[in-house]
Amino acid sequence: MANSQSLLSLAAAVSAALLSGVLTWGLRPLLLRIALAKPNARSSHRVPTPQGAGIAVIAATLVAAAAVIAFAGAAEMRIPLAVFGATLFIAAVGFADDIHSIPIAPRLSLQGAAVAAVILAAPDNLRLVAACPFWLERGLLFLAGLWFVNLVNFMDGLDLMTVAEIVPVTGALVLLGWLGELPASTTVAAAALFGAMLGFAPFNKPMARIFLGDVGSLPIGLLVGWCLLQLAWHQQVTAALLLPLYYLADATVTLLRRIARREPFWEGHRSHFYQRATENGFSVSRVVSEVFALNVVLAALAIGAAMTSSATFAVLLFVIGAAATAFLMHRFSRARPSLG
Repeated sequence: MANSQSLLSLAAAVSAALLSGVLTWGLRPLLLRIALAKPNARSSHRVPTPQGAGIAVIAATLVAAAAVIAFAGAAEMRIPLAVFGATLFIAAVGFADDIHSIPIAPRLSLQGAAVAAVILAAPDNLRLVAACPFWLERGLLFLAGLWFVNLVNFMDGLDLMTVAEIVPVTGALVLLGWLGELPASTTVAAAALFGAMLGFAPFNKPMARIFLGDVGSLPIGLLVGWCLLQLAWHQQVTAALLLPLYYLADATVTLLRRIARREPFWEGHRSHFYQRATENGFSVSRVVSEVFALNVVLAALAIGAAMTSSATFAVLLFVIGAAATAFLMHRFSRARPSLG
């Protein structure tokens, strides 16, 4: 089973990469006309750039995952229909927001509907903390899912930034699936998203020729959040926290600081640590390279935490990952000369 799962994952990754690249290339002329992101005070780009490549990334991910799972013909490998449906729905919400900004209240309500569909589709016997009341645990998971979807969107503010985050995370999820820590269907979905992001990457490297847009960042957040939840439900909570730790830390600390300063935290801004790094002299390439390097380290720590039987050692690995994340955020917040 392990060998067949590896082959299926590789097939999903390769087919998604090819499809994502072709679709991104084909959609770019259309998106130039209907979804052009013009620079503003919050932007990191200086020239109008089309957005909406998430259409290609999400289409490639879902098509490749569904095709590979259908080819396998194993009933236990089915991805819940609610996950596919919620992903398409939240992508449509994101695309609508890319074309014409949706007010915050209906936007959050629509995002919440997608997250709720995924949570409600989960079997009742999947629990993180058995002692916690079921309704409370599911409610907290809903809030965590809604936050995760939005933080991926918030952090998608530099060329290749989301690639630097999602490729190591999904790559690690695939490896953990091969090691038996994830269901086969989740492993294939992670592999498909891994490949789709690689297919998109050449178009998004500095200076980007196209952006993901909300149509990409929101469903990517939903899919990765679902994969991480599956990992946590398999009693690998430390690994599930380590993998997205940089995004979680940067976005959450930034949000709390803005709330403490009584700033309108729901509005766009440029106060994330990675954004401050570019204003403090780091080049975009340097910021993205350092985030990618940190995520590779976090992925290695997550795999180590999943493989150990010692809770103490798993906590130690988490502490190391948290320290590395805090160091990079501190480094980004300091003024330094431009490098690379």
